[in-house]
Amino acid sequence: MTETTTFTPPGDPEGTESPTAAVLPFPLSKKTDPVASAGEGVVKPGEWEAELPDTDDPEADGLSEGVPVDPPREVYPPSVAEWMEARDKARLPVLPDWVKLPDQRTAVRKWAIRHYSSVAGYHAVRLPLVYTPKICMYSPRGAWRWSTAVGRWVSDAEGKSLRLASVVNEDAAEYLKLSRQRNDRVRLRGIVATVAGFVGLAAALTLYVMAPSWLLMLAVATLATTLGVVGAPADRPLIDMAKVTFRKRKLSSDIVIRAHEVAGLTEKDQSIAFPRPIGRDGDGWRVVVDLPYGKHFQDALKAHGRLASGLDIAPTQLFLDKDETSNRRISYWIADRDPLAVPSGKSPLLGATRVDFWKPFPWGVDERGNAVMATMLWLSLLVGAVPRQGKTFSARTIALAAALDPYVRLYVFDGKASPDWRKFALVAHRIGFGIVPKNGIDPVGHLLTALRELKADVEDRYHRLSELPLHICPEGKLTPEISRDPKLNMPLTLFVVDEVQEYLTHPEHGKEILSLMVYLARVAPAVGVSVLTATQKPDDKACPSELRDQHQGRFALRVGAYQVSDVILGAGSYSEGLDASKLLKSHKGVGLLKGMSDDAGIVRTYLADGRDAERILTRAAALREAEGTLSGDAVGEAPAPETSATILDDVAQVLGKGEVKVWSETIVDRLADLRPDVYGPWAELEPKPKAEALTAALKPYGVATDQISRRIDGKQVNKRGIKRDDIAAAITQRNQSRDAG
Repeated sequence: MTETTTFTPPGDPEGTESPTAAVLPFPLSKKTDPVASAGEGVVKPGEWEAELPDTDDPEADGLSEGVPVDPPREVYPPSVAEWMEARDKARLPVLPDWVKLPDQRTAVRKWAIRHYSSVAGYHAVRLPLVYTPKICMYSPRGAWRWSTAVGRWVSDAEGKSLRLASVVNEDAAEYLKLSRQRNDRVRLRGIVATVAGFVGLAAALTLYVMAPSWLLMLAVATLATTLGVVGAPADRPLIDMAKVTFRKRKLSSDIVIRAHEVAGLTEKDQSIAFPRPIGRDGDGWRVVVDLPYGKHFQDALKAHGRLASGLDIAPTQLFLDKDETSNRRISYWIADRDPLAVPSGKSPLLGATRVDFWKPFPWGVDERGNAVMATMLWLSLLVGAVPRQGKTFSARTIALAAALDPYVRLYVFDGKASPDWRKFALVAHRIGFGIVPKNGIDPVGHLLTALRELKADVEDRYHRLSELPLHICPEGKLTPEISRDPKLNMPLTLFVVDEVQEYLTHPEHGKEILSLMVYLARVAPAVGVSVLTATQKPDDKACPSELRDQHQGRFALRVGAYQVSDVILGAGSYSEGLDASKLLKSHKGVGLLKGMSDDAGIVRTYLADGRDAERILTRAAALREAEGTLSGDAVGEAPAPETSATILDDVAQVLGKGEVKVWSETIVDRLADLRPDVYGPWAELEPKPKAEALTAALKPYGVATDQISRRIDGKQVNKRGIKRDDIAAAITQRNQSRDAG
């Protein structure tokens, strides 16, 4: 059977699907060679021929060929389609997004109402208390300035200096000419001033005698306000500013050219070109330039500081973007102010009832205020920064989104035992704090048990996904339906470790923890288990490269040097223009994101403080309880550390000499005799639960149970059991891991 796919040609707004052969870029067409019409069809070069199926329908005889139901459509070759797509991307929008998109129109409308109502309220409060006294104080000075200006105009005072100059030069002809001009001007202006004075006086008397009192008061207030504005000092205006005026200037081509000259990107005989006009773009300017031949993006990147100086702005206001069409074409976005110092605001998760973790969720905004959506599907994320820069809050926002999806299983471990993650105990399947044992619980041992549990779960998922029917699991991959089916028990899982260096440097278990985390970060995301690690020490000693390199996503907040930024974001990131050391101390919660999508960029993460996190987690716990998905530590179902630590040795001890295969229930009975305090409850179970208890205990070590047949009283009996070789292999692997540590 030929595999088919769907091809949708460009320009098809309805998205109508047409079946095509999987190996062909356009539909097959039936072409018959007229020369060989009597015999076999001949396929000419450049033509494809598809055989039509034979039909035995007697009613089809005698029917003429009519118009096809689905007429052929114009299909573009791939090269033309790519060319058209590139031109479509280069075309500028007719209207900005805030005009076209309903949500942005709503946001702009709400902002305008909020802004202008605030401005109106600001001036309304100051009108009787501030502006009226200022008007009374400045209006006499304004009346004097106005009358003086009128007198100078009527008397032609501006020509006095010219007349005096002609007297000094003893130029009688010039003086007489200027005098005649003055007399004519004074005569005309005197008449105009007299008529205007009489008209104004008549209007004032009319208003006083005939106009209502409110109109008279309005006229007096208008006149007094006008005189007050005229009489106000230049440094103390009559009206206060209701908002801060940010420092911005109109950007011109001369300023941009000057910046490139001082940055050393141009020479005397070579200058930059402007493929598109300079224009406003949000809260800044968008400038696209073509550098001289031989100059490229890396040159502009190295000259970032000099370019900012030439533009007379701070370096944090200048952003450079590559252009895919040419290495010498660069797009600059020049912000009116430092956008990274502006808080991104509260997390939208505060208003969310639940989250679908299969879809991107809001994590923050970029430098221009556009929403940045995050996703943890099929990847692991490393977050690094110096202390007090928002590293934990940034990672916690992702975990909060996962908590609001009741079908996501959470593992949360915090190496510094801070209060930041405590409330996750309401929803987390496994959770631990610090590295010091407390209240009879060893957090490092608990982490180790959780890692082994996850590794076994990941290995089991790969086997089970490959064995599921295609109608349930197409292509052997996890789907939303599978992850939400409690019978299959393969939910999306987020494994979070904050201050991971505390666990990796543990003197006894650090090496094994590192080995297990490397495995999970490398293999687990493909079956829906994502790893999120955060650290303030990303060096090779505290967080080895073998773990860092397994993270597809990287997020670097402010660090001390560009070398550290390269360690977090990956080698070569600095040459791409990604340097987290350029972020300022005031840029809290701001970082460089790489690997989560095709493009790297700046993210100002949303804020959810301790109280916000508690509100979200309380809602998440209620949601999970309603869905019946609370499990593990959240409901007190913690694994028994003693059993997990000694189960392999105990099973090996109870195996008889020469026994190759033993039933699970037999092993459990022997274990109960060996350690009644530990395995006694297992022996009291029914045969099937008894076997399942042993299977679950051995699963983290990769030991599976199989059907074992035995003949008893002439009958063949099948039960689940274990093999001696599997136990021996698991013990050998465990010992090798310990020796390596």
